[in-house]
Amino acid sequence: MKGLIAVASLAVLAGCASLNPFASAPAASGTWTDWVCDSQAQVHWRFTDTTQESVEVRLGDDQVHRLKLEPAGSGALYSDDQLAFHLKGEEGLVYWVATNDLIGRGCKAK
Repeated sequence: MKGLIAVASLAVLAGCASLNPFASAPAASGTWTDWVCDSQAQVHWRFTDTTQESVEVRLGDDQVHRLKLEPAGSGALYSDDQLAFHLKGEEGLVYWVATNDLIGRGCKAK
């Protein structure tokens, strides 16, 4: 009986692992999503592919940063050695990694 419960538990966990909590997020590549933060910073971002394991982020008209998915307590955290972008629900947070300087919080669609 214990073996059956263990197998059933593993099957449930495997099913949960395939769920995508960001299924309603914008499609991969192509169209940029334009957000404005509480600081009035403009953030343009898009997923680089359908796996949503990396995003491209552009602040204003500056260079494009390609950020990779990192472990996060909640939401999705993308970063490189310079910039971090944290998505949670329909909002985001952007900051410089090295100095931990906040660029904007409460970033959301215009």
